[in-house]
Amino acid sequence: MLRSYYLVIAGIAIMAAGCSQSGTKSQPVASASTKPQLMQPFTYHKMIEVSPGQYYDVMSWGRGGKGKGALLILHSDSVNKDFTTTTGDLDGAIFDVFNSDMDADGNPELLIESKGKDTVNYSTIQAYEFNDKAQKLDFPKLQSYQKRGYRGNDNFFMKDGKLIREYPIYTSNDSTAKPTGQKRVLEYSLRSNNLTVKDLSKDTLKVIGQPAATTTAATKQQDEKPKASTQSDSKKSSEKKSSSKSSKKHSSSSSHSKKKKHHHHRE
Repeated sequence: MLRSYYLVIAGIAIMAAGCSQSGTKSQPVASASTKPQLMQPFTYHKMIEVSPGQYYDVMSWGRGGKGKGALLILHSDSVNKDFTTTTGDLDGAIFDVFNSDMDADGNPELLIESKGKDTVNYSTIQAYEFNDKAQKLDFPKLQSYQKRGYRGNDNFFMKDGKLIREYPIYTSNDSTAKPTGQKRVLEYSLRSNNLTVKDLSKDTLKVIGQPAATTTAATKQQDEKPKASTQSDSKKSSEKKSSSKSSKKHSSSSSHSKKKKHHHHRE
């Protein structure tokens, strides 16, 4: 009887252990590389710590419109227990956010890159500088000559405290355009809360598909050839005139001599 009791207790223990293992296996294990899923209506989130205790949560939100929405920047100053919110409109979907201090004044800037699509894959930048409050900075638009051969596909990155923009150059701006293999490179700087742009490739892209230096050299050679020909023709003409004058002078002298001799003979 006692033996049967122990067998029942052992059986119950084994069943309990099996149920426990089964329950453990059924629980999902979160992967360390798995990113947390955003809850609607939020579609993008990136947290940037610019200094200890200074956090900026950049988010986009909006229901129903894929690639569209609004901008939300949450600034948490955990040292001074100060929390502020900045909002704005988006043109396209946020692709990346750059943290910088381009003018080295101690006030951080957030450069928010968003991508959209119409006839081309274009990019836009929204820039904010943060001091006591957020100040939106005007981002320079592409000039007419910078739009020549532009078909989007911009690439932005930070280098030496400057924002660099690269995009491929095409033979035209329409759908029949073909890539030339060249890139336009723009460098953005910040001074006195004003963003300025410098074209690092203007000397090599004055003519699409042909470096400006080559064009200048060819033109120079063409200009020099007519000048050399003109100088040669002028020299030949001068020599011809001189020869003609000499010939006429010699002919006149010879004729005069003959007349003189003939007159002497008659005497």
